[in-house]
Amino acid sequence: MLIRNAEVWKSGRCDVRISRSSIAELGHLEPRPDEPVIDARGGALLPGLHDHHIHLAGLAARKASVACGPPEVTDIEGLRRALNHPGSGWIRGIGFHESVTGDRLPDAPALDALIAHRPLRLQHRTGRMWLLNSLALDELLARVEAPPGLERRDGRFTGRLFDEDAWLQQALGSTPPDLGEVRRELAAFGVTGATDMSPRNDPVMAAHFAQQRESGTLKQSLVLAGSLALAEAEPAGWRLGPLKLHLHEAALPDFDEAVAFVKAGQAQGRALAVHCVTEVELVFTLALLEESGTLPGDRIEHVSVASPDLVARMAALDLQTCVQPHFIRERGDRYLADVEPRHHSDLYRLRSLRDAGLVMAGGSDAPYGSADPWLAMASAVDRRTATGATIGPEETLTPEEALELYFADPCDLACQRTIAPGETADLCLLDRPWAEARERLLSEDVAGTWISGCLVHQRVDQPPV
Repeated sequence: MLIRNAEVWKSGRCDVRISRSSIAELGHLEPRPDEPVIDARGGALLPGLHDHHIHLAGLAARKASVACGPPEVTDIEGLRRALNHPGSGWIRGIGFHESVTGDRLPDAPALDALIAHRPLRLQHRTGRMWLLNSLALDELLARVEAPPGLERRDGRFTGRLFDEDAWLQQALGSTPPDLGEVRRELAAFGVTGATDMSPRNDPVMAAHFAQQRESGTLKQSLVLAGSLALAEAEPAGWRLGPLKLHLHEAALPDFDEAVAFVKAGQAQGRALAVHCVTEVELVFTLALLEESGTLPGDRIEHVSVASPDLVARMAALDLQTCVQPHFIRERGDRYLADVEPRHHSDLYRLRSLRDAGLVMAGGSDAPYGSADPWLAMASAVDRRTATGATIGPEETLTPEEALELYFADPCDLACQRTIAPGETADLCLLDRPWAEARERLLSEDVAGTWISGCLVHQRVDQPPV
């Protein structure tokens, strides 16, 4: 295939020839006999975007779920309406935040008052908690024994389930979801690769991802982070990523056990990726890495709250970071209400991380945030909440810096992928020059997406000729 008249990222106006899965040539090229041609009409041709922190199975499951939190649902009556829709069987609610119910986590009786005739499992937006109504509790406990993470008070189960996804899947008899819809959604955004960051990724999940890749259901290139056991799986259509440590401030692991965990990952030659959304979690992580030592590629996920002193400690350890700027847009107003004012300037830093010399890459954390990387880029540039408030205006990035968060090599975030002969033909074509696109940063500008030389998304008013 020949892409003509493209504004190639950092190469200027030229043509690009794709041969099989790779870029063959750049320059002023003439079509070969029977060669398909697409006229880019001066649109920007970019390296395909890579989502460096996503939960693919969760994103797929969202398609069959009910939105139960902001912005769709903001109060208890809205929650009641969302839950009471036609149908039978289980309801899977997602995105819940306690602000919907007056800043209180509902227990099973409280959920029964909203819906009692169908079993309900309601996921908190953090992804770490499920809330069950009484009918759901009864059905699950009739199948399997209660796990340690099912909260009990005064001799009864409350319906609040913490960090027990594996138990819930076993009790429900559920299987990993098909990723076809996810493939199409990401391709429409220009996303050609993904790093799945579930800490529970193991050989069983690896086999599912391998099958989805082999069948063509998932076309995006794939890196899997996850458990120590994941290293035992034979990579097939995916590459092994970091060891994932998911911290929770209210239940931090024993420090010595955490050090042993990190060292076990180091023995596998794997870098560490640590979930840090609070200052306490970041302090714990830095102490952990100062004790265990580091490997190249060790990274902090989210960096939600980071004081200047903590940024300096991260830089001293030469850590990498994976950031989600769109949380400013999606959750910023709640942050301003909930987070102490002294920490407002510490929220989702970007410029400070860059100026400190820290490597940054961008990820969506979908389904816990929007999968649209263009929304994240726009948020990195303007730092505005949904209501128009600004958080940390000094932390903004330029549109080019925001875009390049998604060009990082997923196996070496310090390296940027390029469009050059010999490189894999993972490409994103915009319908306008970058000078125009940078003022908009909208996913609707994506006109075409190629993965390994195959056109997987096309929104141009011309057939290949």
